[in-house]
Amino acid sequence: MNIDQYLPVLLFILIGMAVGVVPLALGYVLGPNRPDAAKNSPYECGFEAFEDARMKFDVRYYLVAILFILFDLEIAFLLPWAVALKEVGGAGFVAVLIFLAILVVGFAYEWKKGALDWE
Repeated sequence: MNIDQYLPVLLFILIGMAVGVVPLALGYVLGPNRPDAAKNSPYECGFEAFEDARMKFDVRYYLVAILFILFDLEIAFLLPWAVALKEVGGAGFVAVLIFLAILVVGFAYEWKKGALDWE
């Protein structure tokens, strides 16, 4: 078994690990570490980060996230349609209008139910 054949692979693995680990280590060693009350305060989650894990929290955070993902993905379906508008013709245009009507009805329903209210 000749080790010279495996040297490029070993060198590639070592360089890859160094590229991933060295910047993290340098940031940890050289980076400033000055925590204060503002940095440790809750940012987007809405509850304190270092409290009991079994505490109750508001489900609206998950609801808003799920609604965002839902509408974001549905709007992303419009891009292929816009690119292929000439090929799909009138039937494709009507299909997308029906799709958008369903989206608008769903959005109006969620708005009426108060799913988008943040109070």
